[in-house]
Amino acid sequence: MPAMLLARVRINDAEAYREYTARSGPAVAAFGGRFIVRGTPPEVLEGEDDGLRTVLVEFPDIETARTWYRSQQYTEARGFRAPPVADATFLLFETA
Repeated sequence: MPAMLLARVRINDAEAYREYTARSGPAVAAFGGRFIVRGTPPEVLEGEDDGLRTVLVEFPDIETARTWYRSQQYTEARGFRAPPVADATFLLFETA
């Protein structure tokens, strides 16, 4: 069953964050993930936009997503977005 990773990110240093995005994309692809949304500004239908970057990634299954997150390739990429560069919340969901 596919899994979805939802990331909400406050970027504090856009230039440094580009180093993270350059490395995170190949790491996602290496584990069969694909970006559904990658920072596209939302159309607000109700409420207010909080200004955070939204990233939605689909993985083949939840175990693959967990393995990707703990992988050496992504751990190295993650170092490029560590605070103070960005503050992030990552949420993993098994799809219905």
